[in-house]
Amino acid sequence: MKAAVLYRPGGPENFTLEERQIPTPGEGQVLVKVKAFGLNRSELMTRKGLSPSVVFPRVLGIECVGEVENDPAGELTQGQKVAAFMGEMGRAYDGSYAEYAVLPRSILTPFDSHLSWEQLGAIPEMFQTVYGSLHLALDIKKNETLLIRGGTSSIGMLATQMAKKNGLYVVATTRKPEKEQLLLDNGADEVFIDDGQLAPRIKTSFPAGIDKILELVGAATLKDSLQCAAQGGTVCMTGMLSEQWTINNFAPMEYIPATVRLTMYSTGQIRLNSEHLQTFIRDVEAGDIKLNISCTFKLDDIVAAHRLMDSNSADGKIVVVM
Repeated sequence: MKAAVLYRPGGPENFTLEERQIPTPGEGQVLVKVKAFGLNRSELMTRKGLSPSVVFPRVLGIECVGEVENDPAGELTQGQKVAAFMGEMGRAYDGSYAEYAVLPRSILTPFDSHLSWEQLGAIPEMFQTVYGSLHLALDIKKNETLLIRGGTSSIGMLATQMAKKNGLYVVATTRKPEKEQLLLDNGADEVFIDDGQLAPRIKTSFPAGIDKILELVGAATLKDSLQCAAQGGTVCMTGMLSEQWTINNFAPMEYIPATVRLTMYSTGQIRLNSEHLQTFIRDVEAGDIKLNISCTFKLDDIVAAHRLMDSNSADGKIVVVM
């Protein structure tokens, strides 16, 4: 099989395309024929050497869609469509940047769909992250206000659509004025150009503050996002677009406004019910949800795909199709 292997951290040019033996699944594992996968910021961080637990060489890739090639236990049938969700995939063991992957059965979710592999490849982590952030972490309710900080990211674009579908008033942000219309066309009710200090302008437009805030930029803007929240409001930190993991001299009593709740969502800790995935796929098939796919690459072009992710110029999900 063909695989994109990272022997040492660094730039996109560090990927090496090579031929490898197709691996054999052991107990509790399934051999999956990878059909497509989406790129994720966590893979960019790992590639740069910012994931201390990862040992190289490693085949990256925290998600994929494909077909079951071999399940020794016989629980999944050959040719069955499955989605693989983050669970140390591409970190503790080789992931989806290959034509075949041996994966724990526990991270696989069977599904049925007539969508293309390109469309399906955009779904797993993007859907699970958005659904978990909005419903499990933020517990969104109809008629609430929602601020999405990092609105042009693939997560932000899908979160806008899913929040509107649930009856919320959505305010989305972007650092680039030329992206304002993109966000409005995607369903946002208002757009703020983000200069890092949103709170004064948000409080002018929404004197009581925002009910729920989805923080996708990360630690760099978290304190300002907390200041945007209404009393009793909730801020969920989900993204790391700023590539800043930590907050120096964090003092909770000074950092978090009184009565404002701070939470987070990580797909590596919570597994969604398979029915939620199937329902979402049906919504995409029906045209109720639009997948914002920016570009599609082949595995041979993984270097170019990562360079695009590095540039932060993709308006949506980057997908690799085998």
